[in-house]
Amino acid sequence: MNVISDLSMKSDEVLRVELEEYRHQHRDLDEAISALQEKGTADALTLKRLKQQKLRLKDYIARLEDRLYPDIIA
Repeated sequence: MNVISDLSMKSDEVLRVELEEYRHQHRDLDEAISALQEKGTADALTLKRLKQQKLRLKDYIARLEDRLYPDIIA
């Protein structure tokens, strides 16, 4: 099952809870990446993987927001 059809099967309340959870995960990843960069202890591959995961979360957050708050042009 793809992400789009999975979104259409969930209630708005469930999507809002998931949205907040994904936003929290995104912030946590951002903080982890910043901390690793400041310490200089992370290798490039680890940072790359964390950044890719952060981008995937950002894309999914955007899909959830589009589903919950459609852009209606009047």
